[in-house]
Amino acid sequence: MRKFSTALVGCAALSVVMLAGQSTESVDAETIAKIRDEGLNRSEAPAIFHQFVDVIGPRLAGSPEYNRAAEFARDTMAGWGLTDVRIEPFEFGRGWELEKFTLEMIEPRYMPLIGYPEAWTPSTSGEVVATAVSLVGRSADDVEAMQAELAGAAILSQPMMTNFIRSDRAQPTDQPELAPEASGARGRGGRGGRGRGGRGRGAGGPSDAQRIATAIEGAGAAVHLRSSRGEHGTLFVQGGRGENPDATVSRVVLIPEHYNMIARLLEAGETVRLRVNVQSRFLDDTNSYNVLAEIPGVDPALRDEVVMLGAHLDSWHTSTGATDNADGSAVVLEAFRILKAIGVAPRRTLRVALWGAEEQGLIGSRAWVEANLAGEANTAARDNLAVYFNIDPGKGPVYGWFMENRAAARPIFDAWLEPFIDLGARRNVPQGIGSTDHVNFNRAGVLGFNPVQDYVGYDVREHHTQVDTAERIDDADLRQAAVILASFVYHAAMRTERIPGN
Repeated sequence: MRKFSTALVGCAALSVVMLAGQSTESVDAETIAKIRDEGLNRSEAPAIFHQFVDVIGPRLAGSPEYNRAAEFARDTMAGWGLTDVRIEPFEFGRGWELEKFTLEMIEPRYMPLIGYPEAWTPSTSGEVVATAVSLVGRSADDVEAMQAELAGAAILSQPMMTNFIRSDRAQPTDQPELAPEASGARGRGGRGGRGRGGRGRGAGGPSDAQRIATAIEGAGAAVHLRSSRGEHGTLFVQGGRGENPDATVSRVVLIPEHYNMIARLLEAGETVRLRVNVQSRFLDDTNSYNVLAEIPGVDPALRDEVVMLGAHLDSWHTSTGATDNADGSAVVLEAFRILKAIGVAPRRTLRVALWGAEEQGLIGSRAWVEANLAGEANTAARDNLAVYFNIDPGKGPVYGWFMENRAAARPIFDAWLEPFIDLGARRNVPQGIGSTDHVNFNRAGVLGFNPVQDYVGYDVREHHTQVDTAERIDDADLRQAAVILASFVYHAAMRTERIPGN
């Protein structure tokens, strides 16, 4: 992770570039000084982060741990004196939690294996010993003829993994600026690559992949194994949402080194037997929850308008979700604590939100946008939402903002970012970013922005893996990010004119 000391290299040059692009946009130096003092010297962000990551732990949507995190956030904000603190439910689907897991190779030799069940996978029938069977290269007709062999087996249907994730996304602030037409459309991007199974149903009936999956279920296999794309023991694990209540086969993801080892043994004609025990529990509550609170505006002409700041609170279940997104949730809460502590009187109302079920497709923020901003009945609320700031992909300090190709807003953001060059801020970039909660706001016609952060190691090692833990985050970066978010929210609330949308 890049520390502030390295981020300061070249700050003088960056400051000149930023200032050269600024308009006459003013900043409130006195309030910035208060924000910096409170946020850098009396920060509660590390303690909040510790609570989310170490005390509560993984926060899978629909799990008891997620609900604990939502209640903690609600109670914390109420204790600070924020107003209208609330937990809002939305329809999600069955909850799920993992209660026990064992995975070992016992033949041709003993070896503990590194893996993790997918979320919403059903249990095995207690501890089972399963013979590994490879379906690689077999047709649907072949698999449907293997019912007796598949019963009680550990199924490998995936070829050996060779397509590893080996590179992180580029750091936008290190790249040349793209022309607007080449830098991505506003609000574009969703949760790509989330689907499970094979190609969709065509005119000729189920695909081969669908037939194979049905045959595995129908035969009563014990467990369906697949490989992660992580390397050097990195385990990427997600999962469906239990949409098929009749599914009976447990699904387990292995690190590729262990998956490939089993596949090689089977290719060599060896018998491989595994000891597996997956014990999971489906929960009756079909809701998940968003958490919201406010600092009321005081200007009679502007207080009905809202400046909003949010992050997603949920994580996947294999780790504690430190970078995705406990750090974002902690700094969003801390930004509002700072503003409350220094006694700001914002002209517009400030609203904070922690979203649920982002990992399953931006579900919590989408539900909130549909209920509160979409359609003719919500025209006034939509028109009054001046801007939404979000923080999610990445980790560490805020370097700047993805401007979503909104050129008129760029000089304003440049002016607001410049006071934090000494804390590691760099520059705003013209392009947009997808696949996070601000996308739902952009699609509803509301200005939505997400910051540029650090991506070193994020995609290769941390994002949705078992090592997304507290060690990935530096307390100083939490303080820096919270200070910048607090300042941006404050300035957006105090500006006489709204941020331009073009």
